[in-house]
Amino acid sequence: MNGYVYGAAAGVVLALAGLAFGFWGAVLVALIGAIGALIGATVTGRLDLRAAFDAARGRRVG
Repeated sequence: MNGYVYGAAAGVVLALAGLAFGFWGAVLVALIGAIGALIGATVTGRLDLRAAFDAARGRRVG
């Protein structure tokens, strides 16, 4: 699956959440989805949180 399919699926989910729960419900769904994506990327090793925090603090990463 490519990014278009994931993007379309995310759009459909957010649209349904917006219809069912209103604007703030859709925002909550998007926020929880983003947190889940970060956790998943960290668990699978695609994201190194220590390096990300060091880069955010201005420390050299490498």
